[in-house]
Amino acid sequence: MNPAPELAPQLKQLRLSGIFDSLEARNRQAIEAKLAYTDFLALLISDEVARREQKKFSTRLRRAQFRTTKTLEQFDFERLPQLNRALVHDLATGRYLLEKAPVLIVGPCGTGKSHLAQALGHCAVRQGVDVVFTTCASLTQSLNAARATGSYERKLAALARVPLLIIDDFGLKPLRAPADEDLHDLIAERYEQAATIVTSNLDFPEWDQAFPANRLLASASLDRLRHNAYCLTPTGRLTGPRRGPNKAKTVLASTPKNHQLLNPAEDVRQNLFKLAPICRSEVALLCRSVTP
Repeated sequence: MNPAPELAPQLKQLRLSGIFDSLEARNRQAIEAKLAYTDFLALLISDEVARREQKKFSTRLRRAQFRTTKTLEQFDFERLPQLNRALVHDLATGRYLLEKAPVLIVGPCGTGKSHLAQALGHCAVRQGVDVVFTTCASLTQSLNAARATGSYERKLAALARVPLLIIDDFGLKPLRAPADEDLHDLIAERYEQAATIVTSNLDFPEWDQAFPANRLLASASLDRLRHNAYCLTPTGRLTGPRRGPNKAKTVLASTPKNHQLLNPAEDVRQNLFKLAPICRSEVALLCRSVTP
């Protein structure tokens, strides 16, 4: 039963295909339930809103360029008992996006760092946030390619504006000029202006090794990355036989469950990021405590 064939071209012209697609079913529902005209109209409008929201979500998901669809629902927390699950779910709410704070995910291979990063990105997409996922190597290559075509400044500005940038595999390859300068410029532009998630296989004290040719650049870049940062340090493995936590690999593996953030205590300050102070000196501002 088609209630009004003449409405089809008009609805398409007005780009109301959500109403067009559900019009017949909603008209039948209205007749059977004896709905008021306003209730019938409300149903049609809700269908159109839902269609547009789904279209926006699909567009943001496509632009994010995730490797695969990884969500928190798919993440096996039981295989990583030392991971601060409360903090992960707190980050999933998107509070760090409002704070424009970095999220650092560090641990050995196979501990789900990329999965966690993409899952947090997927949560952000659901919340209507634009996200870009890239590896560190691909990121610097794209900036270098933009320089070759004379569009470096435009490319840098576009990346700096992204509300959430996810940089995977930081430090996997040493950064040589001009890649080290390009990454520093991007981090500096985004500092306290937009949220950034970084994953790395390197322990925190080793991060300066990603900038082998310029330790001063390393100090400036890492100081901005770690300032006010949330820190996740998964240990163990998500694949293969169940095994105990790898305490020797990750500096923060023995940190209490509710304090996986960069700790302002002096012992941690001496061991992590030796190039400069870790982050805020005010404990209340630094330790974003999350309790289960």
